[in-house]
Amino acid sequence: MPNYSLFATTPKALEDILVAELKSLGIQNVKATVAGAAFEGDLETAYRACLWSRVANRILLVLSTFTVKTQQDLYDGVQKINWFEHLNPEGSFAVTFSAKNSEAINNTHFGALKVKDAVVDQMRAKFNTRPNIDTEQPNIRINVYLQGETARLSLDLSGESLHRRGYRDVTIQAPIKENLAAALLLRGGWPKIAAQHGTLIDPMCGSGTLLLEAAMIAADYAPGLLRDYYGFLGWKKHGAQCWEKLCAEAGKRKYAGLTKLPVIVGFDQDRHTVNIALKHIANAGLQNKIHVERRDIAEAAPAESWQPGLLICNPPYGERLGDEKATADLYTKLGETLKNHFLGWQAVMIISNPELGFRLGIRSQKPVTLFNGALECKLLRMAIEEKAFFIPKAQNQEERLAQVTASSQEGQGDSDAGMFANRLKKNLKKWAKWAKQNQVSCYRVYDADLPEYAAAVDLYQGGQTWVNVQEYEPPKTIDRHKADQRLAGLLAEIPKVLNVPRENIFLKIRRKQRSTDQYEKFGDSGQFYEVEEGGCKLLVNFADYLDTGLFLDHRPVRLLIQRQAKAKRFLNLFAYTGSATVHAAVGGAKATTTVDMSNTYINWAKNNLALNKSDGEHEFIQADCLEWLAHEAKQPVPRQYDLIFLDPPTFSNSKRMDDVFDIQNDHVALITNALKLLAPQGVLYFSTNFKRFKLDAAALALPGLTVTDISAETIPEDFARHSKIHYCWRLVKQCVE
Repeated sequence: MPNYSLFATTPKALEDILVAELKSLGIQNVKATVAGAAFEGDLETAYRACLWSRVANRILLVLSTFTVKTQQDLYDGVQKINWFEHLNPEGSFAVTFSAKNSEAINNTHFGALKVKDAVVDQMRAKFNTRPNIDTEQPNIRINVYLQGETARLSLDLSGESLHRRGYRDVTIQAPIKENLAAALLLRGGWPKIAAQHGTLIDPMCGSGTLLLEAAMIAADYAPGLLRDYYGFLGWKKHGAQCWEKLCAEAGKRKYAGLTKLPVIVGFDQDRHTVNIALKHIANAGLQNKIHVERRDIAEAAPAESWQPGLLICNPPYGERLGDEKATADLYTKLGETLKNHFLGWQAVMIISNPELGFRLGIRSQKPVTLFNGALECKLLRMAIEEKAFFIPKAQNQEERLAQVTASSQEGQGDSDAGMFANRLKKNLKKWAKWAKQNQVSCYRVYDADLPEYAAAVDLYQGGQTWVNVQEYEPPKTIDRHKADQRLAGLLAEIPKVLNVPRENIFLKIRRKQRSTDQYEKFGDSGQFYEVEEGGCKLLVNFADYLDTGLFLDHRPVRLLIQRQAKAKRFLNLFAYTGSATVHAAVGGAKATTTVDMSNTYINWAKNNLALNKSDGEHEFIQADCLEWLAHEAKQPVPRQYDLIFLDPPTFSNSKRMDDVFDIQNDHVALITNALKLLAPQGVLYFSTNFKRFKLDAAALALPGLTVTDISAETIPEDFARHSKIHYCWRLVKQCVE
């Protein structure tokens, strides 16, 4: 058999596991790269990787690499391959194209069309017929990856992602893909534990993914054995005998392995989910090998006869709007279950919010970064033993206030707080003058200027003065008691320096920013205060939500909208409390439309507008903005707006939304739909506070559209120390004939 250059792709951060896995299959000269590994081997090597890799996404057989400086170079490079060696003229194929840092081709759809044209034109010229395009199960799938000026042209031997094992009901979406589940088990040491007959328990098993992957690993069950489609099955060079031999060998190993399977158990509190897990287990032929039952997390205890082993789970991330408190309580309950019933066990779990991990009250090894889709997560690995137990620190406003108040009442305030007081005085002198000159009544007066006093202090002025203090979560290296003392000292100095009554000072915990922050409710005071901005009256709430209802860093954008709104039709998407709508209305907009998913914020927006005298027509719509926008964009004659403000969350999988929204992955589709509602000569302002955001300028290089980065000019002076607090672009739609 000839040797081929091969490449296996994998999710980012799993490269080392992939390399170790390929080597365990007897593959030599494996070289790790970003999100993959390169290796060499014959057809049997390639097939073995397809059949046995638990963490790879795809196995690619590299046909050529060539330089692409122009679009014609791509076409010519593809045509140099004799495609009749791989595909019959009447066969079918599909193309997957991706590009990174390429000046020649940066539109993936266009690149795929170029590749398709090169193959079709070659076949038509030779045989006067052309192959068909089949995106589902083609005879071959062509993969082109263009990085800079270098293109790698490959056949995708897997055909579809290898995480699709064949046991899952395709209509059911899992919260974790099978290859990531396998990676968690491998990182958690499950192969060794299973070999020693240790038990595996998933106390939140969901549809059973972790259970099934654990059983396959323990039983030496090839993860690709159930699949009925691979990308090589319709390939002209397919070695059918070689493949059949490997499958027969895998079948024997599975039969032998199932006789030595350790105890594998799943619990879940949802009856419907348990039934789904049982169906998947049956699909995999593992009925009577995995035990699943309905049981609450507090009752998820092992039987006395089960040998200690590995507890593994993928608990809820708390990303759904309004779910954070319930999720925090669940983690606390899970921690208690581990401490009470799993002494001597190992535990592994993947979480998106490290703060929730502290709720467990069990010290872990250094967390490992992984990615569940586009979402960055942490893998926690814990030995359940008493010396690892600790009392979780405060995680919400009430707990934190109680801790700080206790420190203050015990006379344990920070003796160095005078340093903070001096800086606050200095800042107040500067910013009060600036605010008066610019007619600003709500502004930031301190923003962690001193690392020891890591908090933001915002001043709100209306009929009286209020102070919103946001404590930045201190690093783990800072002693919690010392942090409490410093915060107590900070709170003691603020009323003296700012001349504000203590009852007008509000404390919040500001963790790493998440899409749900502004929706997190933790109070029911219902107390609103009126402030003014640019001649607009607005309501703020200091006690009931993490954010007050007025994002101070967006002040310049709102004022920009106000100046440009006269006689315009204005659309405010993901409107929150409608402050931008108020600015547009006060600026003379002839009509406004305000869209937000939350009834609470729609009512808040209505109340904000009611405080202000304005002409024009004003429409308020409670809806999922993504769904509403997609629906309106599809209309034969879409609504038209002259001015649009689009400020979506970074990430959301709200209960009211059908799909997960990720700003980095979904912003092009979102902006494209919004542009369909933008009238000629109209202006769209798009903003995001995702610090690692990269605008896909190539995908938005549309005829007649001008895209300008205005981030720098929309960061107010009082936020200048954190210039990446948000990004903002102006998109102007020219009239195209």
